[in-house]
Amino acid sequence: MRQKVLVLYLHDSALDSEVVAWAQYDGTGTERHSAGDSDTPPYKTGLAALRDGWRLIQASPLVQHASGDEFRTGYLKYEFFFEKLVQFP
Repeated sequence: MRQKVLVLYLHDSALDSEVVAWAQYDGTGTERHSAGDSDTPPYKTGLAALRDGWRLIQASPLVQHASGDEFRTGYLKYEFFFEKLVQFP
């Protein structure tokens, strides 16, 4: 078995909110993904990834942010990690 990892950054903390950024990593070596290789996310929502068989393994904790942080652009705070185990010869 080999692992594929999907990182989705959502609009807010709800799994059914819109994907705003993403990254994919394929431990099987059969697919190659790089930053900016697509204008369309692999899924519209985190819930759509769950329905397609991805397992949620981590969600960002909800942390109270200081006043003014809503204008920071240095990071995306609603990060969700998914995995899918696939058979590999």
